[in-house]
Amino acid sequence: MKTKIFRFFLRFRNFYVLFAAFFVLWMAFFDSNNVYEQYLLQKKLKDLEQEKEFYQQGIEQLKKDIKELSSSPELFEKFAREKYMMKKPEEDVYILEKE
Repeated sequence: MKTKIFRFFLRFRNFYVLFAAFFVLWMAFFDSNNVYEQYLLQKKLKDLEQEKEFYQQGIEQLKKDIKELSSSPELFEKFAREKYMMKKPEEDVYILEKE
């Protein structure tokens, strides 16, 4: 039993093994691009990709709305009245709010 443990530690006496172990530890925990930073960057990338998808869907919906509004003057007038409270010169506008 003692000889197996002794042989295990003898392997670490080699310069290249020590250097490789030091290098792996340094890159994993102490470097500016360590494992934790890489995890945070991957999480941020995933969040940004989801946000990008959300905005792309919004853009597609707006393009569809613009196409519909430009094809129908009545729909365009309705949209302008409801969304921007526009009116014709001879009209009065009353805004009713629910309590």
